[in-house]
Amino acid sequence: MLTIEGLNQYYGESHTLWDLDLEASEGVVTCLMGRNGVGKTTLLKCIMGLLPVRSGRLMFAGQELHRLPAERRAPLGIGYVPQGRQIFPLLTVEENLRIGLAANPRRPRQVPEFIFELFPVLKTMLKRRGGDLSGGQQQQLAIGRALALEPRMLILDEPTEGIQPNVVREIGRVIRRLNQQQEEQAREQAAIVQEIGVAVSRLRQEQGMTVLLVEQKLPFARWVAQQFCIVDKGRTVASGAMTSLNDELVRQYLTV
Repeated sequence: MLTIEGLNQYYGESHTLWDLDLEASEGVVTCLMGRNGVGKTTLLKCIMGLLPVRSGRLMFAGQELHRLPAERRAPLGIGYVPQGRQIFPLLTVEENLRIGLAANPRRPRQVPEFIFELFPVLKTMLKRRGGDLSGGQQQQLAIGRALALEPRMLILDEPTEGIQPNVVREIGRVIRRLNQQQEEQAREQAAIVQEIGVAVSRLRQEQGMTVLLVEQKLPFARWVAQQFCIVDKGRTVASGAMTSLNDELVRQYLTV
């Protein structure tokens, strides 16, 4: 569904993406992997038209993306959840979700019910301001907003960032004697990460949605993705089925 060939991108005179290739097959969850600063978020911004490309091809469902302005890409059926969520903190949950509807004027002007089936907590918080939600709830809202346009492809930039279940559980054990409420919050955050993973899997299985995921947490990536692509220093260095992501590739390109 998404094909990238020989993509080159520059920040001023700094060459950031070097002849990068990527294939995100239809109906498959593909995980874009690599250490910090290798160009993953830059690539996603190029896909969405937020950064210009110097050369190469970006094809989505047979259409050349790189020739289209940014505002015409989402209506093609691409939902984008940026790093850091970027919800509108002063707007309510419902208003944030309705902003997602505006990305595709051909869709009904009502928030799809399946969003609330994936993230029931959003339905209970429709009148709450986005800034009042927890980090995990804000991430669910950001995903829900992208899904509001009922995209054919969903792009997620590190959806578990700041919601680390292993760290949360460790902190929970340390402060257990001090504050029972904090321990409960730790369990809630771990559950939210799992819920996001289940939602991504359901989108693929039930709706056949293509997903491009940037994720550094290897267990999470192995859990939800079927394909991987590793980027190092702006170049594609490995790709294939997730089952072929071996220890040597992890050691060479993913460990810090």
